[in-house]
Amino acid sequence: MAKFIIKRLLAACVTLFLVSFVAFVIVNLIPADPAEVALRINDIPPSEEAIAEMRQQLGLDKPFMARYFDWLSASLQLDFGVSYTNTDRMVSEELARSFPYTLRLAGISLLLLVGISLPVGILSAVYKNHWFDHIVRLFIFASTAMPNFWLAFILIWCFSLELNWLPSSGATTWQHYILPGMTLCMAYIATYIRLIRNAMLESMGEQYVTYARARGLSEWSVVTKHMLKNSLQTSMTALGIGVVRLVAGTVVIENIFAIPGLGRLALAAIFNRDYPVLQAYILAMGCLFVLSNLIIDLLHTAVDPRLKTAGSQQ
Repeated sequence: MAKFIIKRLLAACVTLFLVSFVAFVIVNLIPADPAEVALRINDIPPSEEAIAEMRQQLGLDKPFMARYFDWLSASLQLDFGVSYTNTDRMVSEELARSFPYTLRLAGISLLLLVGISLPVGILSAVYKNHWFDHIVRLFIFASTAMPNFWLAFILIWCFSLELNWLPSSGATTWQHYILPGMTLCMAYIATYIRLIRNAMLESMGEQYVTYARARGLSEWSVVTKHMLKNSLQTSMTALGIGVVRLVAGTVVIENIFAIPGLGRLALAAIFNRDYPVLQAYILAMGCLFVLSNLIIDLLHTAVDPRLKTAGSQQ
């Protein structure tokens, strides 16, 4: 197990290094001059002297690899530079201010995702071809085909404008996160219901299920202790990717519901060409993706003992 963890940690470090390089290269491939952009955002006339001074101030006069390693070294100390749009604030401060809003939104979406998809997927498999299963499959088709921004406007119209039950914008109370959380997780709920249902149906024909029933175990015990545990492998892998997609998918939702999170910060940085914020955002999403996959790999080994044996043999 220790060898497995060390190998995964080393692989995660290499992946993060590649992610940081890609993030730096992508932003630097943008044709606009960052020095001129920084001057125009701060209402400074972009004369040749001002551009040359700003390039020196931003370190753009150095070679490409020297600039990359300087940025990487600073990023390891959580220093991502200064925002172009607000020179009085560090990029790390902007991320720290926005991250709790996105974390709360993604957390509520994840709770709704697991709390709805898990029981519905199990019941849909247990009652295959029942009227409940047909309704669930219709829901899967409809929610997968529906764009989340369209669903957001429908929920705002229904629950905010017509019924006046929930607020339509802001992030001051937990009620403000219900509508955006439902919007964000709806498409993923359909995906996980389908994964859980299919995995449960495959497990129903396995010999260990027949043996468990022959031992006289109750149907509920067979479903929860045998079928469900062995059906979670595919769902756990998808969930590891889904957590990152929930956080990254907040770009549209946060702007519709006026939540000052990372998604809204990233979109503002794109429009303002705030390169330091964009680099930090891409790097943060890459780190979250690698960390999430590492945790899922460790959970796989905890759930499936065969992976521990395979890891020790390697």
